[in-house]
Amino acid sequence: MADAKVIPFDDDRSRGSAVQRPSRRRSGGSRRKGEPAAVHEVQPLPARTIPQDDVPVTREEPATGPATGPAAEPAAESAAESAAAEKGPGGDGWERRVAGGLSFLRRRLTGEYDVDDFGYDQELTEQVLMSLVRPLYEKYFRVEVKGIENIPAEGGALIVANHSGTVPLDGLMMQVAVHDNHPGNRHLRLLAADLVFMLPVVNELARKAGHTLACAEDAERLLQRGELVGVMPEGFKGIGKPFSERYKLQRFGRGGFVSTALRQGTPIIPCSIVGAEEIYPMIGNAKTLARLLGFPYFPITPTFPWLGPLGAVPLPTKWTIQFGEPIRTDGYPPEAAEDPMLMFNLTDQVREQIQHTLYKLLVQRRSVFF
Repeated sequence: MADAKVIPFDDDRSRGSAVQRPSRRRSGGSRRKGEPAAVHEVQPLPARTIPQDDVPVTREEPATGPATGPAAEPAAESAAESAAAEKGPGGDGWERRVAGGLSFLRRRLTGEYDVDDFGYDQELTEQVLMSLVRPLYEKYFRVEVKGIENIPAEGGALIVANHSGTVPLDGLMMQVAVHDNHPGNRHLRLLAADLVFMLPVVNELARKAGHTLACAEDAERLLQRGELVGVMPEGFKGIGKPFSERYKLQRFGRGGFVSTALRQGTPIIPCSIVGAEEIYPMIGNAKTLARLLGFPYFPITPTFPWLGPLGAVPLPTKWTIQFGEPIRTDGYPPEAAEDPMLMFNLTDQVREQIQHTLYKLLVQRRSVFF
């Protein structure tokens, strides 16, 4: 495998619709609420003896009040039975879920689903990929999210985060955090290194989940469409740093992400992630083996490779993801994107804000695992 190139850019659609049922009217015509029934609407009863108790008594009931008395009990029981039938024996609507799953499979087999020009498959991401990652997010790492209100309800924005953990699980957790906690369930489109798109299977899954190559051209196209774009400027320097340097931000490159944000006039949202540093404590790096495999590093942890596949299981640390206040860029002139000093200052501002928040979250953290 060729050496990894580090980029310096350091439905489910509503298918159900409300069914409009035609209103049924008697042949004798309709009447307004409150008016007495017309004579021709009364149907003559057959000649028979009616017990006194069975004679219907006309009563004025409140318009919004629930029906009461013995006559209402069969109707209530019928409504309860209908609701139970809808929900199924388990009361969870399993029949609806089975029908939805079969409908999803049919669309996949017939090709009736949408994929954008980046390869993003929103339906597959929401119904399958995120469902696979969500238990890790909710139960294993127990991610706590703060500052989600700093992400705009609509329009493009660039989310810049620290990168760590030896294996890039932090990007996936950040994607789930945005989608599941934002009121608009927005999707985060991550910019990934070209190594991701050189690996079989991983390449296809990354494209389907909406991620693309970490280059300015792709980032600008996504921001122009009003997408949320995520970038981790530390790259391999951050994710592959030794455990002794945990939570110390590496260099943010030459500020390519700032230049992109300035060109599009989109806000930059700093993001700080605590908990990812400890999932694979990297105590060594087999550089020779990494070169042979074409990887930027080959990690050695207290459990890997000594325990084999079991050593690849991450430690169940407690995570916190905090989105900071946006740094606006729409007030700068168009030529500001070519000003190296401005890019350096804004890059340093973003980096300092992330680092300061990391220290703050570490002080507040009670334990690595709780």
